[in-house]
Amino acid sequence: MHTVVVGTSGTTAEDVIAVARGNARVELSGEALDALARAREIVDALAAKPEPVYGVSTGFGALASRHISPELRAQLQRNIVRSHAAGMGPRVEREVVRALMFLRLKTVASGHTGVRPSVAQTMVDVLNAGITPVVHEYGSLGCSGDLAPLSHCALALMGEGDAEGPDGSVRPAGELLAEAGIEPVELREKEGLALLNGTDGMLGMLVMALADLAKLYTSADITAALTLEALLGSEKVLAPELHAIRPHPGQGASAANMAAVLKGSGLTGHFQEESAPRVQDAYSVRCAPQVAGAGRDTMAHAALVASRELAAAVDNPVVLPDGRVESNGNFHGAPVAYVLDFLAIAAADLGSIAERRTDRLLDKNRSHGLPPFLADDAGVDSGLMIAQYTQAALVSEMKRLAVPASADSIPSSAMQEDHVSMGWSAARKLRTAVDNLTRIVAIELYAATRAIELRHGLTAAPASRAAIVAARAAGVQGPGPDRFLAPDLAAADAFVRSGELVEAVETVTGPLA
Repeated sequence: MHTVVVGTSGTTAEDVIAVARGNARVELSGEALDALARAREIVDALAAKPEPVYGVSTGFGALASRHISPELRAQLQRNIVRSHAAGMGPRVEREVVRALMFLRLKTVASGHTGVRPSVAQTMVDVLNAGITPVVHEYGSLGCSGDLAPLSHCALALMGEGDAEGPDGSVRPAGELLAEAGIEPVELREKEGLALLNGTDGMLGMLVMALADLAKLYTSADITAALTLEALLGSEKVLAPELHAIRPHPGQGASAANMAAVLKGSGLTGHFQEESAPRVQDAYSVRCAPQVAGAGRDTMAHAALVASRELAAAVDNPVVLPDGRVESNGNFHGAPVAYVLDFLAIAAADLGSIAERRTDRLLDKNRSHGLPPFLADDAGVDSGLMIAQYTQAALVSEMKRLAVPASADSIPSSAMQEDHVSMGWSAARKLRTAVDNLTRIVAIELYAATRAIELRHGLTAAPASRAAIVAARAAGVQGPGPDRFLAPDLAAADAFVRSGELVEAVETVTGPLA
């Protein structure tokens, strides 16, 4: 099994996904263990002094003015975890919780938190045992970190609360720890706070959304090319010299993808053969690279932000190499929240343009010779009429999900935490948006492949034919009389979601961007 080694200098997106989705084993490097021990010595020395130090010998947030006596400090750390584990609502997905735990471990291992090596090792052991704390949908404001979600994870380290075992059953965390031979942690000065105070949940969801969107944008380039073919459109707008004079990298990549899919097509360029010749294609076809490309460039910016966060140590206070323990504002989620919202906006627009192309395929007045709704016997059959309704409903929800969460702030902690990022909320809605975008692209695929097969006497590009053959083999059925449509759409969704669409096309085109 793949093993991810956590050191002091952060981690990578690939490692996050390996742990969150691939159940990779985790180890702490010797360097990380040494850094943990050195930072702990500093915290222990400060704890022994009579002067109050925030997070070590004081209360938290608006209660930071109280100096806590040594005999109450262990209780203080337990209490912050218990009181902050106040989430509500549905359970958060297992992969999100594993990413959250792993990214918190990444910061702990940096040597800037003052957590003992034994606590970090317990975090490793819980991940490797496949124990996943129950974390709830609501409770994070994305400032002072993802407090409630991280608290539910810390609670499980203490042997309290509920968790999901490796067999998928939810039971008391203490039972699961005992079965795995893991001793619950007894928290000491600063440790409770250090386990709660990071942007790990929103960052984990950002990393996974970027991985999913990378595949989806390539899939959307393919379906856009299939639609262009089905509409007898012009591939000339994809010429690299046209995109070179507006040198956005994403636009050029999308245009190149579409051109590669359409190479050798016998369906494109039939403008002058129709009774009402076109001068140019509609925007939803002609501007596909510009819209998808802008989304690709948005992803590139989001990936840059994610890479910086993956290299960061987010905690408050932090232990500095010179021995100081300083308060800071690095836990504020604004940098991550903004790009999560940017991605939701871009995804909504990609879904919107894909739906417009689908609608064009179904409208006999704009489809250039295709039957109404791609029906077998229009009037007797409704064809894909309601598939487009479903797509439109998904697009409408995407537009609602594109409303930025990060533009909102609700003060908390008696106005001590008076401006928050709402980054967790931005991440949660982006996950829904990515899920919906997959369905939208799948419906365009379903319509475009059917439309191409209805162009009798014309031969599609080799890459398009490969996509159609693979789709049919995956249960995405072709033209014919009306049938129960939901299973076909579910098969198309699975085909896109699994990456099989891209894989099928790349057998002809080679790697796409």
